[in-house]
Amino acid sequence: MKKKKGWLRWTAAVLLLLVSLVLIFNQQIKYYLVGSYRPQLTSATIKKNSQKKASYNFSNVKDLNLQSAAQARASKQKVNIIGVVAVPAIKMSVPIAKGVDNTTLALAAGTMRPDMKMGEGNYALAGHNMANGSKILFSPLYYHAKVGQKVYLTDLDRVYEYKIYERKFIPATDVQVVDNTPQKIITMVTCDATGANRLLIRGSFVKSEKFKQAPRSVQKSLSEKYTNGQ
Repeated sequence: MKKKKGWLRWTAAVLLLLVSLVLIFNQQIKYYLVGSYRPQLTSATIKKNSQKKASYNFSNVKDLNLQSAAQARASKQKVNIIGVVAVPAIKMSVPIAKGVDNTTLALAAGTMRPDMKMGEGNYALAGHNMANGSKILFSPLYYHAKVGQKVYLTDLDRVYEYKIYERKFIPATDVQVVDNTPQKIITMVTCDATGANRLLIRGSFVKSEKFKQAPRSVQKSLSEKYTNGQ
Protein backbone atom coordinates (compact mmCIF):
# COMPACT_ATOMS: atom_id res chain seq x y z
CA MET A 1 0.00 0.00 0.00
CA LYS A 2 2.85 2.36 0.93
CA LYS A 3 4.60 1.57 -2.36
CA LYS A 4 1.41 2.41 -4.27
CA LYS A 5 1.01 5.75 -2.47
CA GLY A 6 4.66 6.54 -3.10
CA TRP A 7 4.29 5.75 -6.79
CA LEU A 8 1.19 7.96 -7.03
CA ARG A 9 3.00 10.86 -5.33
CA TRP A 10 5.97 10.46 -7.67
CA THR A 11 3.70 10.36 -10.74
CA ALA A 12 1.83 13.46 -9.57
CA ALA A 13 5.12 15.29 -8.99
CA VAL A 14 6.38 14.39 -12.49
CA LEU A 15 3.10 15.52 -14.08
CA LEU A 16 3.19 18.78 -12.13
CA LEU A 17 6.76 19.37 -13.28
CA LEU A 18 5.84 18.70 -16.91
CA VAL A 19 2.84 21.04 -16.75
CA SER A 20 5.01 23.73 -15.17
CA LEU A 21 7.63 23.39 -17.90
CA VAL A 22 4.98 23.65 -20.63
CA LEU A 23 3.56 26.80 -19.03
CA ILE A 24 7.00 28.36 -18.68
CA PHE A 25 8.15 27.52 -22.20
CA ASN A 26 4.75 27.83 -23.89
CA GLN A 27 5.90 30.39 -26.45
CA GLN A 28 9.17 28.64 -27.25
CA ILE A 29 7.42 25.29 -27.80
CA LYS A 30 4.83 26.92 -30.06
CA TYR A 31 7.59 28.63 -32.06
CA TYR A 32 9.39 25.31 -32.45
CA LEU A 33 6.28 23.42 -33.58
CA VAL A 34 5.50 25.99 -36.27
CA GLY A 35 9.04 27.03 -37.22
CA SER A 36 10.34 23.48 -37.67
CA TYR A 37 7.66 22.62 -40.24
CA ARG A 38 9.58 21.87 -43.44
CA PRO A 39 7.32 20.38 -46.13
CA GLN A 40 9.13 18.81 -49.07
CA LEU A 41 7.72 20.31 -52.27
CA THR A 42 7.69 19.02 -55.83
CA SER A 43 5.74 20.15 -58.88
CA ALA A 44 3.78 16.89 -58.71
CA THR A 45 2.68 17.33 -55.08
CA ILE A 46 1.72 20.96 -55.73
CA LYS A 47 -0.47 19.97 -58.69
CA LYS A 48 -2.06 17.19 -56.63
CA ASN A 49 -2.73 19.49 -53.65
CA SER A 50 -4.22 22.17 -55.93
CA GLN A 51 -7.05 19.77 -56.78
CA LYS A 52 -8.03 19.12 -53.18
CA LYS A 53 -10.94 20.77 -51.37
CA ALA A 54 -10.36 23.48 -48.76
CA SER A 55 -12.18 25.75 -46.31
CA TYR A 56 -12.28 29.50 -46.95
CA ASN A 57 -14.27 30.64 -43.91
CA PHE A 58 -11.77 33.07 -42.41
CA SER A 59 -14.25 34.07 -39.66
CA ASN A 60 -13.76 30.63 -38.07
CA VAL A 61 -10.00 31.07 -37.69
CA LYS A 62 -8.81 31.41 -34.10
CA ASP A 63 -5.62 32.83 -32.59
CA LEU A 64 -2.66 30.49 -32.85
CA ASN A 65 -1.90 28.94 -29.45
CA LEU A 66 0.15 25.98 -28.27
CA GLN A 67 -2.76 23.55 -28.52
CA SER A 68 -3.67 24.51 -32.11
CA ALA A 69 0.01 24.42 -33.15
CA ALA A 70 0.41 20.92 -31.68
CA GLN A 71 -2.80 19.74 -33.34
CA ALA A 72 -1.63 21.13 -36.68
CA ARG A 73 1.69 19.28 -36.49
CA ALA A 74 -0.14 16.09 -35.57
CA SER A 75 -2.36 16.43 -38.67
CA LYS A 76 0.13 18.08 -41.05
CA GLN A 77 -0.97 15.79 -43.89
CA LYS A 78 -4.13 17.93 -44.04
CA VAL A 79 -2.05 20.99 -44.99
CA ASN A 80 -2.16 21.10 -48.78
CA ILE A 81 0.93 23.08 -49.80
CA ILE A 82 0.63 24.63 -53.28
CA GLY A 83 3.60 26.99 -53.42
CA VAL A 84 5.89 29.43 -51.63
CA VAL A 85 5.82 33.19 -51.01
CA ALA A 86 9.07 35.03 -50.31
CA VAL A 87 10.15 38.60 -49.55
CA PRO A 88 13.96 38.39 -49.76
CA ALA A 89 14.52 41.92 -48.40
CA ILE A 90 13.09 40.88 -45.02
CA LYS A 91 14.32 37.27 -45.20
CA MET A 92 10.80 35.87 -45.24
CA SER A 93 9.96 32.61 -46.99
CA VAL A 94 6.68 30.85 -46.16
CA PRO A 95 4.90 27.84 -47.67
CA ILE A 96 1.50 28.60 -49.23
CA ALA A 97 -1.35 26.19 -48.51
CA LYS A 98 -4.83 25.92 -49.91
CA GLY A 99 -7.56 27.46 -47.73
CA VAL A 100 -7.67 29.26 -44.38
CA ASP A 101 -8.68 26.75 -41.70
CA ASN A 102 -6.90 26.68 -38.32
CA THR A 103 -4.61 23.75 -39.21
CA THR A 104 -3.52 25.34 -42.48
CA LEU A 105 -2.78 28.76 -40.98
CA ALA A 106 -0.88 27.23 -38.07
CA LEU A 107 1.84 26.08 -40.49
CA ALA A 108 1.54 28.15 -43.67
CA ALA A 109 0.11 31.18 -45.43
CA GLY A 110 -3.41 30.40 -46.64
CA THR A 111 -5.20 31.27 -49.87
CA MET A 112 -8.32 33.33 -49.19
CA ARG A 113 -10.43 32.50 -52.25
CA PRO A 114 -10.93 29.23 -54.17
CA ASP A 115 -10.63 30.83 -57.63
CA MET A 116 -7.15 32.32 -57.27
CA LYS A 117 -4.24 31.77 -59.64
CA MET A 118 -0.72 33.11 -59.27
CA GLY A 119 -0.11 36.06 -61.58
CA GLU A 120 -3.84 36.66 -62.17
CA GLY A 121 -6.25 39.10 -60.48
CA ASN A 122 -5.95 39.56 -56.73
CA TYR A 123 -3.87 36.75 -55.20
CA ALA A 124 -4.85 37.12 -51.53
CA LEU A 125 -2.98 35.39 -48.69
CA ALA A 126 -3.51 35.35 -44.92
CA GLY A 127 -0.89 34.49 -42.32
CA HIS A 128 -0.45 34.67 -38.57
CA ASN A 129 1.65 37.34 -36.84
CA MET A 130 3.42 35.61 -33.94
CA ALA A 131 4.49 38.97 -32.41
CA ASN A 132 7.51 39.65 -30.16
CA GLY A 133 9.80 40.18 -33.15
CA SER A 134 9.17 36.67 -34.46
CA LYS A 135 10.42 35.48 -37.87
CA ILE A 136 7.64 32.91 -38.14
CA LEU A 137 4.85 32.94 -40.76
CA PHE A 138 3.78 36.53 -41.66
CA SER A 139 5.42 38.14 -38.61
CA PRO A 140 8.25 39.68 -40.71
CA LEU A 141 5.64 41.59 -42.73
CA TYR A 142 4.49 43.38 -39.61
CA TYR A 143 7.98 44.32 -38.46
CA HIS A 144 9.90 44.88 -41.69
CA ALA A 145 7.79 45.07 -44.87
CA LYS A 146 8.12 48.36 -46.78
CA VAL A 147 6.85 49.88 -50.00
CA GLY A 148 9.24 49.10 -52.85
CA GLN A 149 10.26 45.63 -51.69
CA LYS A 150 9.89 42.67 -54.06
CA VAL A 151 7.55 39.74 -53.39
CA TYR A 152 7.90 36.40 -55.19
CA LEU A 153 5.38 33.58 -55.60
CA THR A 154 6.15 30.18 -57.07
CA ASP A 155 4.42 26.90 -57.85
CA LEU A 156 7.89 25.50 -58.77
CA ASP A 157 6.96 25.82 -62.42
CA ARG A 158 7.00 29.61 -62.70
CA VAL A 159 8.06 32.55 -60.53
CA TYR A 160 5.74 35.54 -60.22
CA GLU A 161 7.31 38.84 -59.19
CA TYR A 162 5.43 41.69 -57.47
CA LYS A 163 6.49 45.03 -55.99
CA ILE A 164 4.94 46.32 -52.76
CA TYR A 165 3.08 49.59 -53.30
CA GLU A 166 0.87 49.78 -50.20
CA ARG A 167 1.21 49.11 -46.48
CA LYS A 168 -1.65 50.12 -44.19
CA PHE A 169 -3.78 49.01 -41.25
CA ILE A 170 -7.41 48.14 -41.84
CA PRO A 171 -10.35 47.04 -39.64
CA ALA A 172 -10.76 43.29 -39.24
CA THR A 173 -14.21 43.70 -40.82
CA ASP A 174 -12.76 45.07 -44.08
CA VAL A 175 -13.06 41.79 -45.96
CA GLN A 176 -13.51 43.35 -49.40
CA VAL A 177 -9.72 43.55 -49.75
CA VAL A 178 -9.86 39.83 -50.55
CA ASP A 179 -12.16 40.34 -53.56
CA ASN A 180 -10.81 39.74 -57.03
CA THR A 181 -9.57 42.70 -59.08
CA PRO A 182 -8.95 43.33 -62.77
CA GLN A 183 -5.41 44.38 -61.86
CA LYS A 184 -2.76 41.75 -61.19
CA ILE A 185 -1.84 42.23 -57.52
CA ILE A 186 -0.84 40.31 -54.43
CA THR A 187 -2.59 40.98 -51.11
CA MET A 188 -1.10 39.76 -47.83
CA VAL A 189 -3.05 40.13 -44.59
CA THR A 190 -1.91 39.57 -41.02
CA CYS A 191 -2.87 40.77 -37.53
CA ASP A 192 -1.59 43.98 -35.96
CA ALA A 193 0.09 43.99 -32.53
CA THR A 194 -3.26 43.93 -30.70
CA GLY A 195 -5.02 41.39 -32.90
CA ALA A 196 -7.97 43.76 -33.24
CA ASN A 197 -7.06 45.11 -36.69
CA ARG A 198 -5.20 43.86 -39.74
CA LEU A 199 -2.04 44.87 -41.57
CA LEU A 200 -2.56 44.98 -45.33
CA ILE A 201 0.39 44.62 -47.71
CA ARG A 202 -0.24 44.96 -51.43
CA GLY A 203 2.06 44.56 -54.41
CA SER A 204 1.63 45.10 -58.14
CA PHE A 205 2.57 42.47 -60.69
CA VAL A 206 5.94 42.97 -62.39
CA LYS A 207 6.62 39.85 -64.44
CA SER A 208 6.53 36.07 -64.63
CA GLU A 209 9.22 33.66 -65.76
CA LYS A 210 10.11 30.00 -65.64
CA PHE A 211 11.49 28.95 -62.25
CA LYS A 212 14.79 27.81 -63.74
CA GLN A 213 15.18 31.16 -65.52
CA ALA A 214 14.72 33.24 -62.36
CA PRO A 215 17.84 34.75 -60.74
CA ARG A 216 19.73 32.27 -58.59
CA SER A 217 19.13 34.41 -55.48
CA VAL A 218 15.36 34.28 -56.07
CA GLN A 219 15.42 30.52 -56.60
CA LYS A 220 17.33 30.20 -53.37
CA SER A 221 14.77 32.27 -51.44
CA LEU A 222 11.95 30.11 -52.78
CA SER A 223 13.45 26.64 -52.58
CA GLU A 224 15.76 26.45 -49.57
CA LYS A 225 14.66 25.96 -45.97
CA TYR A 226 11.97 28.38 -44.94
CA THR A 227 13.16 31.26 -42.80
CA ASN A 228 10.51 30.50 -40.20
CA GLY A 229 12.01 30.02 -36.78
CA GLN A 230 15.59 30.85 -37.73
